[in-house]
Amino acid sequence: MTYVVNDKCIKCKYTDCVEVCPVDCFYEGENMLVIHPDECIDCGVCEPECPAEAIKPDTEPNLDKWLELNRQYADQWPNITVKKPALPDADAVQNEPDKFEKYFSPNPGSGD
Repeated sequence: MTYVVNDKCIKCKYTDCVEVCPVDCFYEGENMLVIHPDECIDCGVCEPECPAEAIKPDTEPNLDKWLELNRQYADQWPNITVKKPALPDADAVQNEPDKFEKYFSPNPGSGD
């Protein structure tokens, strides 16, 4: 098992999860974070820290797409290990549906 970040993170990018991760397995895109599934130790401390509820165990149904997306972009984006401010409109778009189709960016973030 591993944890994955889903589309609820897009355009929010709260980083509360990053500062509690004991193995630094988060990677930063332009407008979301991902977890490297091979680095995650399945401890689960990140899940309750996410205000957007965007972190889920991969054992939940319908997360195959997100597992693969997390794996793909964790290999391309820079590592992030410190908390940063959320994106400016995070609270406004937090519960918006279909965020992947509308807003996903494959561009990397700045990392640490």
